[in-house]
Amino acid sequence: MALAVSRKERTTNVLGDTDAAAELVAEDVHAWFGTHHVLGPISLDMPANSVTALIGPSGCGKSTFLRIINRMHELVNGAQLAGQIWLNGVDIYGADVRPTDVRRRIGMVFQKPNPFPAMTIAENVLSGLKLSGMKTGDADALVEDCLTRAGLWREVKDRLKKPGGALSGGQQQRLCIARSLAIHPQVLLMDEPCSALDPTSTLRIEDTMRELIKEITIVIVTHNMQQAQRISDYTAFFNVDEGKPGAIVESGTTTHIFEDPSDPRTSDYVHGRFG
Repeated sequence: MALAVSRKERTTNVLGDTDAAAELVAEDVHAWFGTHHVLGPISLDMPANSVTALIGPSGCGKSTFLRIINRMHELVNGAQLAGQIWLNGVDIYGADVRPTDVRRRIGMVFQKPNPFPAMTIAENVLSGLKLSGMKTGDADALVEDCLTRAGLWREVKDRLKKPGGALSGGQQQRLCIARSLAIHPQVLLMDEPCSALDPTSTLRIEDTMRELIKEITIVIVTHNMQQAQRISDYTAFFNVDEGKPGAIVESGTTTHIFEDPSDPRTSDYVHGRFG
């Protein structure tokens, strides 16, 4: 199923200024695995310099949606999609937009920390640059800057040549964030980044996120309702009914979703009555 593009006047082969604050807009997005329609329709605004939390029970398409945003869904054999994802008004699935360019602008942090175990801490930070074919004039300064922004510099500055895999779980996750920041993304996607971490490490990751939105936009999948309330500005509640694809039931400010939702299913979920 071909990707539909309905607003050609907004499509361009240039993704724009890499330093610009990034707004993401999903418009009528659908996803399939083979003939199985797993997601859609999804339309969602994710404002620049904010945290948007995606909540909902397992299997409703939240992680699939993240992978669509940075063009990973299309790497799955038999995967198909339709709709548009706009990055500052540019369709990231436009004919002249390369997936590698999209992934430089839209970074990803996964549920399980995945530093390269054979690389040192410093090499891990710089690995994204090498994989992307990008260069830096001052590698040491970049390593310090990214680790500082990820909230890890003070803890590792005296052991940058030690293996990244030797760090604790929470430190490894912040190292993965630093690695993503090295390529200067406009957006950072986070797929349950704290699910395997202890409460102290979780709070450090959350503190890091609140600092990062001064410069970038964050979209996070979380099953932790308290976390969604603590760190997000906007929330989208995903759900799936039997025999139907996952879809957004309701979205809005986090205050609205948690304190005055319009749909009773939203209220039931955020108050723990199902999910």
